[in-house]
Amino acid sequence: MSHFLCSPLLSFHILYISTNFALLSFIFLSIFINMPAATFNLEPLDISLQIPHHFRCPISLELMRDPVTLSSGQTYDRSSIDAWLATGNTTCPVTRQPLMDFNLIPNHTLRRLIQDWCVSNRSFGVERIPTPKQPAEPVLVRSLLRQAASGPYGVRASSLRKLRSLARESDKNRIVIAANNAREVMMSIAFADVGSDLRHDSLAVLSVLALTEEECVSVGSDPDRIGFLVNLLFHSSIDVRVNSAAVIESVVAGIRSPELRAEISGAEGVFGGIVGILNYPFIHPRGVKVGIKALFALCLAKQHRGRAVAAGAVEALVERLAEVENCGDAERALATVELLCRIPAGCAAFEAHALTVPLLVKVTLKVSGRATEYAAGALLALCSASERAQRDAVAAGVVTQLLLVVQSDCTERAKRKAQMLLKLLRSSWSDAYVVKTEDFAGSDVVLF
Repeated sequence: MSHFLCSPLLSFHILYISTNFALLSFIFLSIFINMPAATFNLEPLDISLQIPHHFRCPISLELMRDPVTLSSGQTYDRSSIDAWLATGNTTCPVTRQPLMDFNLIPNHTLRRLIQDWCVSNRSFGVERIPTPKQPAEPVLVRSLLRQAASGPYGVRASSLRKLRSLARESDKNRIVIAANNAREVMMSIAFADVGSDLRHDSLAVLSVLALTEEECVSVGSDPDRIGFLVNLLFHSSIDVRVNSAAVIESVVAGIRSPELRAEISGAEGVFGGIVGILNYPFIHPRGVKVGIKALFALCLAKQHRGRAVAAGAVEALVERLAEVENCGDAERALATVELLCRIPAGCAAFEAHALTVPLLVKVTLKVSGRATEYAAGALLALCSASERAQRDAVAAGVVTQLLLVVQSDCTERAKRKAQMLLKLLRSSWSDAYVVKTEDFAGSDVVLF
């Protein structure tokens, strides 16, 4: 037995296992040290803790936070069943029976049981689910709309403030408000000769509701209404300015007629007002979002892009690009940059800004495929017009980024623009840089 334990072969195996275990431990420790603390939950976990079956959503299989019951008698988490119904499904996911109606009845008893279970298991790291806010009652909304439409000034003002508060709370409230003819009521107040407080509050509600095409045309074809909205872009209150910009964006985006959209984009001061919102010196996330959306919608009118450049849109976009984190905002900002790069004045203004090219290179492949497409298009326009932009792009590492774009699953337009830009920059590559592209040998990338 002792001879077996001391055999050279066994000693080798023990040494091999010990060495590899130490190596794996070192690698894991290195990863652990370099990862953010928030990545790990250092609390002791009890793997025996099981979520009761009837507390799990049948769709997501996760603990329900807002259980609701369908007409079929089955209970689901609200977010999961909302997503199921939103895709056009008309049956119960569990029973597959056709639904007689689509009302979601809050299951308060089950929610309280889930909350009690969370509290009793908080020592295992389970957090108590918050009590969800229920959508506004349609009866209350209709009553507020009637009071806002007519009556004593104080009652109207109070009703509008309550409607504004409800609209800000949730998408569900906005759906209930919109379903009760709120847009017509708000428009009748916003563009009427009434007190400014009533007009501003009604505009705030209107700014978060989706307008129909007919309503967009009604506003967009009336110079007085557009003039009123443009004037509000320079109001002392940033909230009033942002609400006005949101309505302008909604109107422009909802109109099919290019001629009417161009008329709105040509309104005196509209670009200056939008750029002013983007340049607001204090943090205002909704202002940035609305400003970017409005600027993009207005710049779709090719004949007025020069007005945007003259109003300072280039500088505002470059500054905001360095800050925006939301994917949709970044995509619209980059799309607007590409649009403005299509006119000589815009291209020259972007080329003159020292941060433009490095930022465009940096966001390539970092946000989304569509964002990469817009960034590549803007870089192509800039580098086609300026040798300095070519040098700046190469210095910022654009060649490696473009080679990766061609190999990625980005849009075909993004890949095509990347190939065109690689051809354009071929003369700007240094010998040392080209040598590094040997890393791409064997790929489907064509080096020019």
